[in-house]
Amino acid sequence: MSKVSVIIPARNEPFLSNTVDDLFKNAAGDIEVIAVLDAYWPEPNLKPHKNLIMVHRGSVCGMRGNINAGARIAGGDYLMKLDAHCMVGPGFDEILVADCEKNWLVVPSRYSLDADAWERTQGPVDYLYLTFPYTVDDLYGFGFHGRKWKGAHGLTGNYWHLEHARKDILIDDILSFQGSCWFMHKDHFNAIEGLDAANYNFHQEAAELGFKTWLSGGRCVRNKKTWYAHLHKGKKHGRGFRLSKRQMIESEIFSTDFWMNNRWPKQTRKLAWLIEKYWPLEGWPDDWQDAKWPQQYEHPGLIKYPRLRKK
Repeated sequence: MSKVSVIIPARNEPFLSNTVDDLFKNAAGDIEVIAVLDAYWPEPNLKPHKNLIMVHRGSVCGMRGNINAGARIAGGDYLMKLDAHCMVGPGFDEILVADCEKNWLVVPSRYSLDADAWERTQGPVDYLYLTFPYTVDDLYGFGFHGRKWKGAHGLTGNYWHLEHARKDILIDDILSFQGSCWFMHKDHFNAIEGLDAANYNFHQEAAELGFKTWLSGGRCVRNKKTWYAHLHKGKKHGRGFRLSKRQMIESEIFSTDFWMNNRWPKQTRKLAWLIEKYWPLEGWPDDWQDAKWPQQYEHPGLIKYPRLRKK
């Protein structure tokens, strides 16, 4: 039977213990949980579990570095990354294993979590489109970000349109997702070179893994046969991993330039292939491939940090 290694990058996480306990409670098969503690010790302490591994990093290494560190020691055939403030559905591990090809990235249906009651609430959110990276989105700002579809093509109508229209398609292609949870073969994670911790910070995790999977010939899918619930921490619970505004801008600028210009050596498809697969996309101009940056589009952060402006 295949083994799943669940990697939880964590920093100052009040619900880490709940998340770990929930994983072991709801796993149907053989899992290990690797909690990578980014220069802190959890409070409350984690309860002992047979296959729980805690990796304490003595200095702040950041989310990407912690995920990569967990992947290096993982003993499973499959990797699952999960934020430290999530609950999961019964039998999540075997359900995800049953529908995961060698070069797939799989995401269970996402719901909201009421962490104080430890209950699943609103959802599911299964379909996100990508914002046009050269302009400042009214919700997320500059760069690639996943937003909920509105209407058949993300152009008109209420949210949740695709969730209703495609509810019976239990394994369905997705353009984007939230980086709070993903699942794949460990060999696929290694083949796409894991997460780039040198050029990114905490930002753009889903965009990086999604592009690497789709553009190297793989497939990103939503598995609606199982689910997870994620806490939007906000002001009430604070953030674990933190980004300065400057670090966020640096990640957005790097990601935009890297993928819009097809700079990844391992990609066998160009970005245009993926965008055309989901066309039309809200906010994307018809001549998006001819758009020049930053001549036509300017990240507002470049005004504050002109050193980051591309030559």
